Amino acid sequence: MSDSTNLSRRERQIMNVLHELGSATVATVQGKLPDPPTDMAVRRLMHILEEKGHAKRLRKEGREVIYAPAQSKASAGLHALRSVLDTFFGGAVDEALAAHLTRKDAALTDEQAQRIQQLIDDAKKQGN
Repeated sequence: MSDSTNLSRRERQIMNVLHELGSATVATVQGKLPDPPTDMAVRRLMHILEEKGHAKRLRKEGREVIYAPAQSKASAGLHALRSVLDTFFGGAVDEALAAHLTRKDAALTDEQAQRIQQLIDDAKKQGN
């Protein structure tokens, strides 16, 4: 599985566009980027993302190649979350949640608290 921690800022921007749109041409990606680089630079970055295993070519439409993320946004997010948990919290979900909830600007609604409790209860029942 590709490691999203090895992406440059621009590569992350491109992957965000691909996840947002599902698939896109170089021109479409270029048009969605802030302070867009040249089309050749975007083509090169797309090639690099392919080599790293983050993007894939779906098909050609005329002269344009349609690119898509190699994995779903949910899968990529879960992989990134695991990496953050391992790197900053030694894999401890409770410590990460505590760090988040003890921030001054953290607000937890009753619905969110109930959802978290339900997830905990479900995980206990499943033996996780």
